[in-house]
Amino acid sequence: MTISIITPSLNNETVIRDCLESVRTQDYPEIEHLLLDGGSMDRTLEIARSFPHLADILSGADEGIYDAINKGINRAAGEVIAVLNADDFYLQPGVISRVMKSFREGKVDSVYGDLIYVSRKDPSKIIRTWKSGPFQKELFLQGWMPPHPAFFLRKDCYLKYGLYRKELSISADYELMLRMLYLHSLPCDYLPETLVAMRTGGASNRSFKARWLANRQDRAAWTMNGLKPEWLTLWKKPLSKLKQYL
Repeated sequence: MTISIITPSLNNETVIRDCLESVRTQDYPEIEHLLLDGGSMDRTLEIARSFPHLADILSGADEGIYDAINKGINRAAGEVIAVLNADDFYLQPGVISRVMKSFREGKVDSVYGDLIYVSRKDPSKIIRTWKSGPFQKELFLQGWMPPHPAFFLRKDCYLKYGLYRKELSISADYELMLRMLYLHSLPCDYLPETLVAMRTGGASNRSFKARWLANRQDRAAWTMNGLKPEWLTLWKKPLSKLKQYL
């Protein structure tokens, strides 16, 4: 089985080397790594071109990160799709091998694992730990979701149930996982390992205004799928992250 790893980027010269190196050193042989760049004006593309493992580098204007990811999915040749942002990186060389083993042995449509948040300036410093836990569909009503960079999905599921809804500028990843795992009940497997390091400063958490917008878009994610959350679901989602600091 081939896995396609999609990396969206825009002016990420200070962090992208860690991302690309973490994919280059994976011990799984069948990896297609695609870089979807939004038109970087810094050294991002120069650095990327020094990594010959990249199957393709596409650079040009897009409509945001989820538009870039959708373009990557449409172009991808792999049976499984992963999204690894330019400021994220895999923690060990065996991450993809273990993920693909779960797909083969579990005969599932998706696999997810755990994630750590690290300092943007010092990635050796762990800020918080996101332990997903075994899947239970009802957990979505408690504000649960898997960490997006540690979420892997068969391409056939995108083709059948749709891509990222780019009009949700912050919450399209939440909407997609809600749609795939909750609405369509796709079989999934939890890999109880920390797979990815994610630098702090993400779009949905960098300010109160961003968190307020994310909450509105989370609500829209349920509505556009004809679903109804419990009255506290969307407040439990950000509150559930507090325990990640403990």
